[in-house]
Amino acid sequence: MVWRACLAKCWIVESREWEVGKPHEQLEAWKFGMQLAKTVYQMTSVFPAEERYGLAQQMRRAAVSIPSNLAEGAGRNGPKEYLHFIGISRGSLAELETQIQLAVMLDFAAADHAAFELADRTGKLLTGLHKKWSTQ
Repeated sequence: MVWRACLAKCWIVESREWEVGKPHEQLEAWKFGMQLAKTVYQMTSVFPAEERYGLAQQMRRAAVSIPSNLAEGAGRNGPKEYLHFIGISRGSLAELETQIQLAVMLDFAAADHAAFELADRTGKLLTGLHKKWSTQ
């Protein structure tokens, strides 16, 4: 895998051209991560008031971390750093999945909440990205 800047201020990766600062927006994992973060914000908005600075805040931070780390990694200096940030996104997703399960156990959310499906799909996409970049 070769990353190199081209004259048109873009990155060339596997013959794909992306504008500088925007490669993450092309990723399905980033798109699903953004939708997951939105869903988590909606989910936690109905949590009890006493959880505003507890579980709800932790869930929001973990959810935001998933697409944010993909974006940060894509803006870094190369594949090794990108892989590192994909790993951080995967860790944040695992943290969030645990917190969603806890929210269900505490009866703050339904066991069939859309966040479960989004988290599962995001996880599969992140795993695929991690495998792809690990072999480069």
